Amino acid sequence: MEEHLTVGRVAELADVSVRTLHHYDEIGLVRPSARTEAGYRAYSAGDVERLREVLGYRRLGFGLREIADLVDDPATDAVAHLRRMRGLLLEQRDRAAATVTAIDRELEARAMGIRTTPEEQLKVFGTQLYDTIGSAYPATRRTEPRIAARIWDALGDARTVLNVGAGTGSYEPQDRDVTAVEPSAVMRAQRPAGAAPCVAAAAESLPFEDRSFDAAMAVSTVHHWPDPVAGLREMRRVARRVVVFTYDASDTGWRQRFWLTRDYLPEFAGLLTDWPSLADLTRAIEGRAEPVLVPWDCADGFFEAYWRRPEAYLEEHVRRAVSVWTRVGPEAEQRAVDRLRDDLGSGRWAERNRDLVALDAAELGLRLLVA
Repeated sequence: MEEHLTVGRVAELADVSVRTLHHYDEIGLVRPSARTEAGYRAYSAGDVERLREVLGYRRLGFGLREIADLVDDPATDAVAHLRRMRGLLLEQRDRAAATVTAIDRELEARAMGIRTTPEEQLKVFGTQLYDTIGSAYPATRRTEPRIAARIWDALGDARTVLNVGAGTGSYEPQDRDVTAVEPSAVMRAQRPAGAAPCVAAAAESLPFEDRSFDAAMAVSTVHHWPDPVAGLREMRRVARRVVVFTYDASDTGWRQRFWLTRDYLPEFAGLLTDWPSLADLTRAIEGRAEPVLVPWDCADGFFEAYWRRPEAYLEEHVRRAVSVWTRVGPEAEQRAVDRLRDDLGSGRWAERNRDLVALDAAELGLRLLVA
């Protein structure tokens, strides 16, 4: 990069007006700290990096005061800002995909002469759309006792447990004092009567003092967080023990072993771009990673659960409870389902995967992180 950039050059590259840059300078948000040979103010490399963060958050809809707090946070470096922005952009993409799906369904209904209700019409652009996956959870997502046993054993002697990204309450131990954290109103509303008290908060900013809990746990949720590393560090801050059930995005081997991603849904690999490595996640909690095998009759309907029951992936209610299908988009989903249906009907799937029948459990990249 050039040693410094003039205000005009920065405005051209960033596609903003010079007036905008002057305003950021006046309010102290981004002040050019360098000088040209002629003595005019210019942007150094550090100024440009800060401006990139400001513009990124601005285009995500943050107000200038909020942005100032974000970019002035001494605990957040450039990489953390990029990961946070990436997570927020993915969330926007998922919302847009959900909106498109809702519009497509209404168009289909109207083509058949079915008129949607006013409430349904308003929900097309409401906040409820991003929670579509959550509303489908009760049908297929529940505690798998063999995985739960691993998680609860890893909690050790912890009596007070914080469940981060708690969802509807699966995997919460009944014999301990649990506090749940869940940002989704739809998920919180589906927590059963008698479930642990639930706080509306995000993993990256837990509203608790240091070492408030004996242990903090997170189950099948880290991949939904805008900034996974920051969230894991927060868990480490508020608890003396951390247990996280997630997957290894850096290992391409399991994606080749899993026939669904290998033969039908190659788009899945694109969802893992820039996702923190297993080493990054483990380092964030200063812990270790242990493999978790998926039993053939897994009760929890997460993405990999039906590896020996391929017909399940043809079921709409099964797919709707898994975020992967929403994130790859309707075209990739429909193509994968059509091909799988054809291969099941012709016997090609059985021929390609005949070795799976003898397996009781499969190693498909799931990991338990323990610190």
